[in-house]
Amino acid sequence: MRPWLPFLAVSALLHGLVAWRLSGGLVGHWPMTAVLLWGLLAGSTVLIPWSVLGTRHRHDRLAQGFGWAGLLLMGWFSSVLVGTVLRELLLLTLTMLGWAGWSAAAAPGWSSGSALAVLLLSALATLVGLFNARRTAAVVRVDVPIADLPDALHGFTIAQISDIHVGPTIGAAYLRAIVQRVNRLQADLVAITGDLVDGSVEQLAVHVAPLAELQSRHGSYFVTGNHEYYSGAPAWIRHLRQLGVQVLLNEHVVIQHGRAAVVVAGVADHGAHHFEPGHRSDPHAALAGAPAHAGLRLLLAHQPRSALLAAGAGYDLQLSGHTHGGQFLPWKWFVPMQQPFTAGLHRLQDLWIYTSRGTGYWGPPKRLGAASEITHLRLVRPHRETT
Repeated sequence: MRPWLPFLAVSALLHGLVAWRLSGGLVGHWPMTAVLLWGLLAGSTVLIPWSVLGTRHRHDRLAQGFGWAGLLLMGWFSSVLVGTVLRELLLLTLTMLGWAGWSAAAAPGWSSGSALAVLLLSALATLVGLFNARRTAAVVRVDVPIADLPDALHGFTIAQISDIHVGPTIGAAYLRAIVQRVNRLQADLVAITGDLVDGSVEQLAVHVAPLAELQSRHGSYFVTGNHEYYSGAPAWIRHLRQLGVQVLLNEHVVIQHGRAAVVVAGVADHGAHHFEPGHRSDPHAALAGAPAHAGLRLLLAHQPRSALLAAGAGYDLQLSGHTHGGQFLPWKWFVPMQQPFTAGLHRLQDLWIYTSRGTGYWGPPKRLGAASEITHLRLVRPHRETT
């Protein structure tokens, strides 16, 4: 059986379920709205699989147009599906209240009004989410208190970008705006924590070219995310090095900042070994041979769950991404099932972990309740945290 057939079957089933449950509430009062719903669901049933599967091998204008339409409909359908589930719970509650004797619960307007509300709110969520996704990420400033931080590193800054997902709907202009905003921060170091691309070097080289313009005192460092392995990680590693970005694969570099040494380590994605056996993620190996006197030991790891191994390896700070902060409902509810941290600054034993909500987006151009970010981290001594 082809691996994508279950995806198609589940997608078609969910679309049919939504059509069945919502159209019944619309036909009697707003028949044209019901027709519009059927048309959108039919288009969504076809174009969502196209946007996920069909655009991997085609990047002409027609494919891009269908891809955009499918991804927009994917975002819209996610909201419609959540709204339909909530509507069913509402109608079930009203039915039970009707059995209990509350006459208002049996009013016929509940069914039609709630169906229309689902469509209107889903359209609003899609438009607001599109605006949030397409605007350049805002700068989020975070102070990280590091115990025994040398004076030379107090105020050391890191600009973190993550999960940009250059590909079907994100191109050079979007990335260039991010690079320009990062450069204005004048950070000491730039960290790119994976999932930069969704496509091959041949398809996207022109769109990632703005990365060569990144500026910082000590350079730019990159670790692979899971999407690099879907897109040909070895080729991307070579290409990023050609752009002047240093790729860290279970290894580290030592940079000198004033009188203090900083160890910058990076690991391959948590699941990289499934694609490249030699890329098994190993925070301990990445630190092998690092100087014991370093004032800071920094780990770049795409997935927050790398912290479970890194916490005992001697790192001070881990920077991760992957989660997108959930990006939008319903996915925000599921991220904690896979990752120990969803977004923000957390502590695990002696290790600080910062999880970015991502600088771009994946799939639907939609962000709702999880704004994209360019993170500007500043290292401080604990007693100077508020200075």
